[in-house]
Amino acid sequence: MLLWHNQPEHLWPSPGELYPCPTSNLLRESLALPYLKQEDPSTMSTSDMHCPVFQYVLCAVTSPAVKQHEETLTYLNQGQSYEVRMLCNPKLGDASQWPRLLKSVVRVVFHDRRLQYMEQQQLEGWRWSRPGDRILDIDLPLSVGVMEPQMLPSRLNTVEFFWDPAKRTSLFLQVNCISTEFTPRKNGGEKGVPFRIQIDTFKTGDKGIAIEHLHSASCLIKVFKPKGADRKQKTDREKIEKQSPQEREKYQPAYETTVFIECSPWPETSGLHTSPSPLGLTSPHSLKFLTPERICSSPPFSLDNSGDSPGEALSPGASISETQQWLHCHRFSGYSRLLANFTGEDLLKLSRQDLIQICGAADGIRLSNTLKARPIRPRLTLYVSPEALKPASESPQSPDSGSYQQVYLNELSTAELTGKLADLLSLPANQIHRLFRQGPTGIHVLISDLVVQNLVDESYFVAVAKKVQNPDGYHLFLS
Repeated sequence: MLLWHNQPEHLWPSPGELYPCPTSNLLRESLALPYLKQEDPSTMSTSDMHCPVFQYVLCAVTSPAVKQHEETLTYLNQGQSYEVRMLCNPKLGDASQWPRLLKSVVRVVFHDRRLQYMEQQQLEGWRWSRPGDRILDIDLPLSVGVMEPQMLPSRLNTVEFFWDPAKRTSLFLQVNCISTEFTPRKNGGEKGVPFRIQIDTFKTGDKGIAIEHLHSASCLIKVFKPKGADRKQKTDREKIEKQSPQEREKYQPAYETTVFIECSPWPETSGLHTSPSPLGLTSPHSLKFLTPERICSSPPFSLDNSGDSPGEALSPGASISETQQWLHCHRFSGYSRLLANFTGEDLLKLSRQDLIQICGAADGIRLSNTLKARPIRPRLTLYVSPEALKPASESPQSPDSGSYQQVYLNELSTAELTGKLADLLSLPANQIHRLFRQGPTGIHVLISDLVVQNLVDESYFVAVAKKVQNPDGYHLFLS
């Protein structure tokens, strides 16, 4: 049984107004349970029943094609304003400790786990395809009791506002994305992905900063193009009406409004808890997600102070902070929140398919290859034997003598080859003016980019540096 805010009926709806269908069909009615001592429900105190202090009600009809004991599903039209009633019963909580204003954060998030892992990439893709638009908006002219609304451009799917729990508050929301925009084909229809609308309410401090989490609830929705939700609702109703009476009993009735169900707080908004995400994200440890900003600030670490260079492989013994640092060094910062509690061992245990599911195809393959430290095959490999510095009049020795070192080239340019040979001979690269190779009958051929690109892979040479004057420097000869 639901207890509503103690306000006049013209301000706050009664349960009968919210659910006009027959009482026998209401799943939300309290059930007669076999108590050891049967009591009259009218004599039971409200403390014996679970009645939340807060309740949020979306004024949109639920789908009749949802089976009993499953969460309700609500269809919304893109861009249409829907009322969300913010209800509060301070008699069930210590209202004397509350501030006059509360802060609520409303967001539209993915229900599907695969898309949760790819949320940042999906939102960035939507931002690119719909420049200047928002996923979630507040219809301010219709809203009542909404104070200081905030819709930050960097958070397309989130709105924030303050409200007085002692007064009527009606928030009108507009969802501007449709469910099929996040499917592979994006061609419309009714197979789009479901979303969740989640509301987190906080107690605020003197400066309006959220200091304590009070309540969180969410509901399941699908968003269609304009008028599409009405057509889908009609299709579901006709489908159920064609069923036999026995089959129809397996489905819930279509409620006139959607009541949000309680859930865990959204991890980005509250550092006061360690409970898992309400959407079921899991990791090998007790999960507590961190935003990238919180990762960088608590606990603090510096990328420059690491003993591991960015090119080194991730160690199985790496701690959580070292794993986060490794992700940052290898340009996987966007997944820091998802992998916030993973150690090096946890990350290395993930298969290639696991990483693709978490990060998407492109970044998943890149992360898998990086974790396995798969070397990149060079485009050209040369074997070079360095000789001591000789006067210009002397000729280089035979290539068949001496020891050789490998030189790997990827850019296949004269500048790259010159730099590698300078390192090999311990010479300053800016003092090497010419690079030659020995041609037919012992002639010296000037090496250009085209010559480098046509060198035979795994060729071997003897490199000789000869001192020259005007300008002062060296000529390198490959024979």
